[in-house]
Amino acid sequence: MIDRERLLDRFLRYVQVDTTAVEGTDTYPSSPGQMTLGAMLVDELQAMGIDNAAQDEHGIVVATVPSRGAESAPVVAFNSHVDTSPETTGAHVKPQVINGYTGGDLVLPGDPEKVIRVSENPELNDLHGCTLITTDGTTLLGGDDKAGLAIIMELTQSLMETSDITHGPVRILFTCDEEIGRGIDYVDIEKLAATACYTLDGGGANDLDVETFSADLAVVTVRGVNIHPSIAKDRMVNAIRAASAFVDRLPRETLSPETTSGREGFLHPYQIEGGVAEVTIRIILRDFETAGLEKQAELLRKVAAEVESQFSGASISVETRPQYRNMRDGLEKEPRAVKCAQLAHQRLKREAKLSIIRGGTDGSQLTERGLPTPNLSSGQHNPHSPLEWACLDEMVQAAEVLVELAQVWAEDPG
Repeated sequence: MIDRERLLDRFLRYVQVDTTAVEGTDTYPSSPGQMTLGAMLVDELQAMGIDNAAQDEHGIVVATVPSRGAESAPVVAFNSHVDTSPETTGAHVKPQVINGYTGGDLVLPGDPEKVIRVSENPELNDLHGCTLITTDGTTLLGGDDKAGLAIIMELTQSLMETSDITHGPVRILFTCDEEIGRGIDYVDIEKLAATACYTLDGGGANDLDVETFSADLAVVTVRGVNIHPSIAKDRMVNAIRAASAFVDRLPRETLSPETTSGREGFLHPYQIEGGVAEVTIRIILRDFETAGLEKQAELLRKVAAEVESQFSGASISVETRPQYRNMRDGLEKEPRAVKCAQLAHQRLKREAKLSIIRGGTDGSQLTERGLPTPNLSSGQHNPHSPLEWACLDEMVQAAEVLVELAQVWAEDPG
């Protein structure tokens, strides 16, 4: 039922559209390529016979696959995002298809110093004979989350052209700017009218993500006093030096991405800009508990006070803003969302591995706003990196899960 080559073709086309999100913009979406790809998706959905497929002024794409034989079944939604991470360019992506992977490290042709190593990707040992897609080493691939796009589009066409599958209404939702924390800013959840939603934004195969980090963004502003260096004695207060001292005082052996795993949270300074008069530092705060975020923010304020005392005349402000919260609590209010996903895997003789994400998805915010949204695997690996790769076989498996999931919700999932 799932057309493997059609799925691959979709994915290869989608990753070649530059949809890199741009931080610090006031526009939504933050880059024009997201509108371009969304319009492509609408055209393809309409060509499948889904006349209600539409893209709004914010780039959000919504469509509904009409029910077949289960008109009173709950509405189930599937979501992925069109944008890619700003951490690595998504322009001029040249995907490399490796059919029948035979094992070993993968040297990327655009930059031979970029190597996907089995030692760093042990899951490759289980994928001999599979079809892999990599970058050429000069860009990211965009599997996060264009693998999800391709999977949902393949599901949609499969449901539209297959008459013997009973399912309720299936809502399709494609969002923008997920990578910069604004994915559902313009999603009308009431209009979506779904009982449950699933993001296709996970790695590997058969994972069912039921927890994410809770996340805040901290913006640290360091203000100094600028004056010409020739007359700066006892007058200049260099914000760059104070900002450097601030970053240097942050924990390195603990509370950093480089030194944590599992349920351990972290502080991650990821952007710094400015000059002698003023420097801005952006720091992401991550913890599975909201109380942990509050402790991290307090640590930043403590460090700020210490640096201010060291640099007389400098002032440092720490502002935090919420980004998303752990989806765990919301999923407990609608247990069918997880239960149905587990059952869909069981019917395919697979085990859904309940897992946690050291990150977030649109599902984190959707769940917080009342729409329970676990995250499912989509065959992506090494996101946000020139070493990113995807597995077509795992993408096919994900599409098969969605077909089964649509049928489970058409029955009595209570």
